[in-house]
Amino acid sequence: MGSIKCNWADNSGGKLPLLVSFWGNEDGGSRRRGLKVMREKIKNSWVEFNDFARKALEMGRSDPRKVIFAVKMGLALSLTSLLIFWKGSYQDFAQYSIWAILTVIVMFEFSIGATFIKGFNRGLGTLCAGILAFCFAELSVVAGKFEEVVIVISIFLTGFCASYLKLYPTMKPYEYGFRVFVLTYCILMVAGNRTREYSQAVLTRLVLIAAGAGVTLVVNICIFPIWAGESLHKLVVKNFKDLATSLEGCVNGYLQCVEYERIPSKILTYQAADDPLYNCYRSVVQSTSEEDTLLGFATWEPPHGPYRHNYPWENFVKVSGAVKHCAFTVMALHGCILSEIQAPADRRHVFSNELQKVGSEGAKVLRELGSKLEKMEKLSPGDILKNVHEAAEQLQQKIDHKSYVLVNSEGWEIGGRPMELDLEDLINAAEDENMKLGSKSLSEAVLEVRSVSVGTALCYDAKNTLRTWPSNVSANGGSMVKGDEFKTYESASALSLATFTSLLIEFVARLGNVVSSFEELSLKANFKDPPIINMPPEPCKGIAT
Repeated sequence: MGSIKCNWADNSGGKLPLLVSFWGNEDGGSRRRGLKVMREKIKNSWVEFNDFARKALEMGRSDPRKVIFAVKMGLALSLTSLLIFWKGSYQDFAQYSIWAILTVIVMFEFSIGATFIKGFNRGLGTLCAGILAFCFAELSVVAGKFEEVVIVISIFLTGFCASYLKLYPTMKPYEYGFRVFVLTYCILMVAGNRTREYSQAVLTRLVLIAAGAGVTLVVNICIFPIWAGESLHKLVVKNFKDLATSLEGCVNGYLQCVEYERIPSKILTYQAADDPLYNCYRSVVQSTSEEDTLLGFATWEPPHGPYRHNYPWENFVKVSGAVKHCAFTVMALHGCILSEIQAPADRRHVFSNELQKVGSEGAKVLRELGSKLEKMEKLSPGDILKNVHEAAEQLQQKIDHKSYVLVNSEGWEIGGRPMELDLEDLINAAEDENMKLGSKSLSEAVLEVRSVSVGTALCYDAKNTLRTWPSNVSANGGSMVKGDEFKTYESASALSLATFTSLLIEFVARLGNVVSSFEELSLKANFKDPPIINMPPEPCKGIAT
């Protein structure tokens, strides 16, 4: 007790506490800090592992095909590994069974088409390497004391030719085959030189590779096959639905004056973000590489299901390309929502009904085409674009009638031109049937402008605060800009509305390409006819007696 009291008294004067002295001064504190850091790392590692396990389970639930693929891969490997226990007279099968196992590992792909491509590349590369190795092996034996020189030169020539040819553009699909060719040739030459049995080494490896390829094809095709063509079909259908969702969301968001307090940096750099509208059209635009890959796999697949021989898979990509052409317009529409220069809500309200109708009808056409493509049906009789064209015409007529909302009407020519016209101009105007002689005076134009409550272009209340341009324009209803400068900013904000409406009309014009591409696909793919809907007969009216 006395020693403890002494320690406490010694440490009470601003020195180390009693517990630190007990653990050994500074060494004890460092030890405790190290244990604390270790506990934090273990805790963080456990949290990350739980998060990884949760995401892995969610991936399996969202796409069960991935679980099936993993099971098939394990089954194929286990079947091939039975060659290890080969007890027959030919013991080389058990010794070199790793070749069959490696063949399964490199050939077994997610889709059937990818497996066929890998199998073809590996089979062709192995066969060519085997034939060439056999020829050079015989030549090296004949060379006698120059055997090593022949082997080294042959390996150099083989590596040079294969590496150069695989860089040729048309040889890109067979790049893996060239790698297998060089690898197999080198291994065969080395193994044959060691055992002095070139023919036996070549034959053994060819048989084992064929066995591994056979197991791969049987398991991958016969057990829950995953077709690349079907994946391509579903991807194009998904593009239709995603683009329809983005179109409706952009129009509704613009009319509701949806505003970003701060544009996410990921959107500015075109990365994946949490914005659903952005992600939808981004997935459509970025699906090109996936479509090209699936197209290459689908062309190798045998006929299956509704997909007959020589199926026009290229037209699926062509239809998706037309959808991407429309997606670029939707991207620009979303850019209007993200822009720094914004039109006021009351100006947008002038065209709200027409904009809403064009957006809904355009999305309806996309969903109808996506549904038809999913069911593999032809379009129903009639014009599928009739309603959306009518909506676009109504929007254009509204723009023509209310064009003063989109520009500064004080700068119109009707306000500054002379009232007197030359006789020759009047005669020419009278002869032109398409020219209207009536015109509004400046007072009439200003009166009509004032009949619509347009307000100011850059000043909003607290509930509808938009970004302002320039920075010296207040968002609280006041402005530091005077005179002509404010009119310039007002005109710019009005033109942003004109940009949005013109882009929406452009989207309707591009829909025609989508419909044409779909009709071409439906003819080449021999889609089934749409179901005939029988209208109920009208009841016969009885004759009164």
